[in-house]
Formats: sequence, C-alpha cells, structure tokens
Amino acid sequence: MTNFGILVKSHAPDHQYVARLVRSLGRHNVDSVPVFIIVPDFDLPLFSEFASAEITVLGESTLLEHLVSEPLAGFSAGYVNQEIIKLSFWETGLADNYLCLDSDAEFVRDFQVSDFMFDESTPYTFLTEDAELISEPEYFVNSWQGRADKLKLIKETVGVSDPRILTVHGHAVFSASVLKSFKSDFLEPRGWSYRDAVGFSPYEPTWYSMWLQRDHTIPIHVREPNIKTFHNATQHLAYVLQGKTRDDVKRGYVAVVVNSNYSRGDGVIGVDEPPHLALASYLTTREILKALWCRARRGVTPRSRRKSAVPINGQWLSLH
Repeated sequence: MTNFGILVKSHAPDHQYVARLVRSLGRHNVDSVPVFIIVPDFDLPLFSEFASAEITVLGESTLLEHLVSEPLAGFSAGYVNQEIIKLSFWETGLADNYLCLDSDAEFVRDFQVSDFMFDESTPYTFLTEDAELISEPEYFVNSWQGRADKLKLIKETVGVSDPRILTVHGHAVFSASVLKSFKSDFLEPRGWSYRDAVGFSPYEPTWYSMWLQRDHTIPIHVREPNIKTFHNATQHLAYVLQGKTRDDVKRGYVAVVVNSNYSRGDGVIGVDEPPHLALASYLTTREILKALWCRARRGVTPRSRRKSAVPINGQWLSLH
C-alpha cells in the first residue's frame, strides 16, 4: 500500500489521451508517485505498454463485484462504472489516499505529494462554489442548472446544513478512511451500494466531499482546485485569445484538462494550442468565413469611405 497515489480510469477510446498523460508524468512526477490505470479487461493488452516501475495497469475485474452491466439512470454502464471505481478503489488496499485523474489531464509543471496532501496522512479537501462557472452564460444554461439540482440533492440526503454547495467537478483526492466511513455509516444503513448512490445522483466527488463535510472523518484542510479544467470550447478559446501560455497556466495549476467531451472530434487538444489552430478546431467553416469577411470589412472605416469628400468646418462635404 502507498500513502498517496494517482488513479486514472480509462478505456480504449482514450488511449491517445493516456499516452499524453503518461508522457507528462514522466516529465513532472518528481516524487515518483505511484499511478494506477484501470481499464476494461479486454483493453489490458492495449494499455500494457504504459506499465512501469511507477505505473500499474489493472483490469476492471479487480472491482467487478461493484460494477454494473446495464445503463443506469440514463447513463451508460461505462460512465456509471468509472464513478463506481473511483468510489470503491480504496477497497483494493493499494492506496490510503488517491487523486482521481481524468485521461485527458496533462501535467504542466513538476508536482509533489505536498501539492495534494496537507500532511503525511491527511489530503487536502478541494472545495469551491464555482462562482466563475455559474456566471458564464453557456455553462449556466447547458450544465449548471441541472447539476446544481443534483448536488443539492446529495447535500440534503447526506445531511449537510451549510447553505453553500461546496464541492468540485473532479480531480479530488479521496481518503480511504472517508470512503470506508461513507460505505459503513451512510450506504449500508440505507441498504445502498455504490451503484445506488451513483444512480441517485451521478457526481462521485460530491458524494465524497459532502460526506466528509457531514462526518468530519478526517480534518478538513480546504484548498482551491489546482487542476484547471476547460469544460467547453468557449472557456478554452478565451484562454487562447488572451495569449495565455503553458508558463502562465502553471503559475496557478499543476495540470490542465481540455475536456475531451467537447474536443474529441478535433483530436488531442492541449492548453498551449496556437490561436489559429484553436479557432480552426472550435469554429465552424461558416463562422470562420464570417470572421474573415468581418476582418476584411474592418479595414473599410467610415473615413476611408469618404475619401472623395473633404472636411469643412467640421462637416464632410462630398466632392461628387
């Protein structure tokens, strides 16, 4: 067992993302943190190339007893199982604390255990109210409202009295002690399994963080998320157009995620994508043509249209 590790749940369609993640780990995992990649058993041959002294590749059958084989609550079995695996991984005994990391994450600077652990036995609790996301029109309309209802449902069911909804989207550090308590003191008394919890509300980091806020199983040392996630193309494009580079991002974050849910069709997109490539990826052909037309029109100013006129006493007099 390791005191702190990294858990990556993946599958064949994300192989190229994991390859990038593994390369970034090779550059930045200065504390040689153990990494556990869990994939469907039939994908093991594909992912075996990543196995090394620091990286262990495991099949989902390791936690088979908890998994589902059919869609649940409108979500595919694969989606449900990746959440269940994150909640149940502590039962393998491989890590006392583990960072749940998405396949499309990429480390941008050297990181240490101390970036995720307050002390030797206590992880940081990453919490936020997501004010920035709530105030973004696209995210608010497409994601926040439905998500907020589900998060509130978890909070009320667990019994957290704080009026704020404090949680994270993902990339939380899970403590085995907290999850053991969650299972024995919350799930089992209700006759629930992990699949029941995920079927009730499909946000595994919030089940963890709300139970911790309710039970205080371990001391809570709050830290802002230190992995930057771009949830939609608008967020990433804004970064790119601001001229932010990898060096800028790594001043505030150890890793970055350009969410593959929206970017997958354009290949593996990185945070330091040049503006012209980001625009080519995110804009439709029609939008690009309209932008070029507007760019061309921008050079035709009101004054240039009056080149056949002269100013007299502050007024333009036509020479025609």
